[in-house]
Amino acid sequence: MPDCAIFADTQAEPREVYEWLDWLERQLPFKVHRVTHGNIAEDSLRRRTSGKSGKNYVQNSIPFWIKAPDGSRGASTRKCTRDYKIYPIQRKAKELCGIPKGRLPKTHMLCQWIGISTDEAHRMKPSALPWIKNIWPLIDQDISRDDCIEWMAKRGYPRPPRSACVFCPYHSSTEWQRLKTQQPTDFAVAVEFERSLKAAIAEHDEVIRGEAFMWDGLVNLADADFRPDDRQANLFSNECEGMCGV
Repeated sequence: MPDCAIFADTQAEPREVYEWLDWLERQLPFKVHRVTHGNIAEDSLRRRTSGKSGKNYVQNSIPFWIKAPDGSRGASTRKCTRDYKIYPIQRKAKELCGIPKGRLPKTHMLCQWIGISTDEAHRMKPSALPWIKNIWPLIDQDISRDDCIEWMAKRGYPRPPRSACVFCPYHSSTEWQRLKTQQPTDFAVAVEFERSLKAAIAEHDEVIRGEAFMWDGLVNLADADFRPDDRQANLFSNECEGMCGV
């Protein structure tokens, strides 16, 4: 049995995820600590000026898609998993272990359970810190995502929602369509974020050369015709320690 759970909140999850977490906290026999690095949407729209180059830029944390003037495709730098998931969890873990700020223990002090299932075993990453040992209980028990959903259903529990920022650029066309039709309020948040990001870049950014999009189809969310396909970028495979979306 874990001593506790830690939920790193980007403050941009779908409403049903927060409702689910409220319910889950009442069921678990251990405490859930909610931590946050801040509001990822607000932070990603912050306008700054480089002290080194003097160029204006928008501080972005998410890897949105970029359509260059010549029509080619690119993506912005990705820092969201590291800054909004991994670091907040590690800070809380250090606090719970009584590790003073600034100290980096070199001996094992913590077992960190990560809920990666057999469907995504390729996302398993060893801990980069010697004081944390990563454990994957679902992998150890040969449990898939469908097995988890079936386990919940057999016990009369509600179906867990998918956790990801509402405007995550890694959504597949199918997921965008689901948000649009089943969670219109959350989809509207994504549409507004995309508009705000485009405006901030156009008005202030001297570094990004091109237009920003949340959907990899390089069409504005408000105008997109999402047709189910398998084009979702498999970038979760390379993200730090496999924490995003868990």
